[in-house]
Amino acid sequence: MASVGKGDPSAHLRPTTDRVRENLFNVLASGRFGNPLENAQVLDLFAGTGALGFEALSRGAERLWLIDNARKSAELIRKNKALFDPNVDITFRPWNLLQLPPCPGAPFDLVFLDPPYGKDLGQNVVPKARAKGWIADDSLIIWEEQGEMLAPEGFCSLECLRYGDTYVTLMRPQ
Repeated sequence: MASVGKGDPSAHLRPTTDRVRENLFNVLASGRFGNPLENAQVLDLFAGTGALGFEALSRGAERLWLIDNARKSAELIRKNKALFDPNVDITFRPWNLLQLPPCPGAPFDLVFLDPPYGKDLGQNVVPKARAKGWIADDSLIIWEEQGEMLAPEGFCSLECLRYGDTYVTLMRPQ
């Protein structure tokens, strides 16, 4: 992965720590939620560096879309994408998630969401992404925030994991 250092607070770029990422992927591999990584169609919203999506690819996911409109994120995602075989199905779009267009293809069954903390962006983006065809009916959504997130209408919370001041809420569409 391209070096991200401590991120870029002015761009709200706060990379998921190695500890959180490792623990999260151990939970996903545990079988408690089926086998969400095998041949997964992964959507990484507010992708930042793309670390979560790229980790999913390295653990068996089949396709990855990353969306983030921060200039620094775009630069890091492009560098990280270049580290993968060019035949791997990776798409990056520098879009504003509040103006997300309809999904151009099949919906995604594993969704990472790591919005800037404390701005309620996820509460707006998750229902919008589902309404526009991005989120499959049986998808697993993994939402990283500064506190436990309440599932938006039409979704149900499965579990909340806490790692220091980072909370990871897992949910599914109802």
